[in-house]
Amino acid sequence: MPIESARRLVRQGCAFGAVLSLSLAASAKDAIPVAEHDDDQFSLMDILANNGLHSIGDEWWNLYGQFTYITSYHPAFPAPYTNANGAVNSLWPQAERGYTATFTVFTGFRLWTGAEAYAVPEVIAEHPFSLLRGIGGATENFELQKTGAPIPLVYRSRLFLRQTIELGGDTVPKKSSPLQLATAVKSRRFVFTVGNYSVLDVFNRNNVLGDPRRGFFNESFMTDSSYDFPADARGYTWGAAAELYWDDWAARIGRFMPPQEPNAQSIDPRFWLYYGDSLEIEHDHTLLGLPGAVRILGYRNHENFGRFADAIAAFETNPAENAAACQAAGLYNYGSSDFTAPDLCWVRKPNVKLGLGFNIDQQVTPDIGVFARGMYSDGQTEVDAYDSADRDISFGAMVKGRFWRRAHDILGVAFATSWISSIHAEYLRLGGVDGFIGDGRLSKNAEPESIPEVFYSASLFNFLWLSVDYQRMWNPGYNSDRGPVNIFAGRVHAEF
Repeated sequence: MPIESARRLVRQGCAFGAVLSLSLAASAKDAIPVAEHDDDQFSLMDILANNGLHSIGDEWWNLYGQFTYITSYHPAFPAPYTNANGAVNSLWPQAERGYTATFTVFTGFRLWTGAEAYAVPEVIAEHPFSLLRGIGGATENFELQKTGAPIPLVYRSRLFLRQTIELGGDTVPKKSSPLQLATAVKSRRFVFTVGNYSVLDVFNRNNVLGDPRRGFFNESFMTDSSYDFPADARGYTWGAAAELYWDDWAARIGRFMPPQEPNAQSIDPRFWLYYGDSLEIEHDHTLLGLPGAVRILGYRNHENFGRFADAIAAFETNPAENAAACQAAGLYNYGSSDFTAPDLCWVRKPNVKLGLGFNIDQQVTPDIGVFARGMYSDGQTEVDAYDSADRDISFGAMVKGRFWRRAHDILGVAFATSWISSIHAEYLRLGGVDGFIGDGRLSKNAEPESIPEVFYSASLFNFLWLSVDYQRMWNPGYNSDRGPVNIFAGRVHAEF
């Protein structure tokens, strides 16, 4: 990252930190993770339990649901060029509105001792900014999927089995919630999860951030922007994960199936040939009597995708292997019609992609939680399933509204930045495109794509939340020639 870019990033982060340091007094109540569901939350399970029709403390089945509607708007922003020379991946500079609407039903069943099965159908309707193009690591709405339409689509998001084998230790209660049957487990145990689900159901979780439908809107805070975990175009895949919990420690390892083509919907079932592996180590702790956790996460993808250096070399050796010629040759690409640019379509083959990151959460008072994440990926290959980012850092805080006598409200303030490798930047500078970005040109030095976000979520009736949100994006697509972009958003979220 150039020195001036680093200085600018430090100035942005320091300014954000000054805002974040305001407020923060302690409450006398016991610490509860900010994003955790409250005990007096309304749900169907609570109603049945209160009428003696369900055991909310030791379940053999449960049923939960949610509805979330997010609307986003960005006014016009400055951009001297858009989709130059036939490129297709610019964020459109004219004013735009986007939205998502999702409805999910979570069902869980206990099959035998330690075994739980979950099935989760979901419905989504969506309309993204600029056909979901032009943003590298800071997509404005985490609900957006690569496949979707304004007409609601029904699909299965999850169908998996979880088996717990207890090894002793202290008793740990598990509360009833979506994807969790109420029960008690031991602090030392093996947990195996196999089936169709999201890698993020197991890896890179954060106790402060919790369920993103209650928290930050931007995708930067759902997980690391540069964590290219295997998934279909909706964000789910098939695979298996094994977890070992040993009191305050946990270790996780998993293998998952990638898409058949980068960013496509179809999954390649040949997990012995193409796969994505993740490994995570976690330590839970208390600091001044308040809970926190530190995690280290690494991933290794062995998949069929292209390297930026190979695409550049192929074009320099033979200019006929350009972006516009991909479709005529019957090769999978992203639609660029630039005859003067390299393209990844010519060089896709089995390659390896690596990344390593950290993930921290900490309660600093009973009603305030802070978090920080960061990841460094090798930056040599195209995005296969998540975001067009090679490195990222994010940090922030979530505050419960008990300070102003709104105990179930949440205020969140955060900052995220991502950037790309030098060879990725060179590929874009030559006019190349990847799964999400590529303006046909690039500023002299690729700049970090940075975004502060602040949201406020007001709780109504203990089952309904109304939220407002503001984001400001610098350098969309890592291009300082374009932007900044102001994003205003609102959300309606209901749970039952």
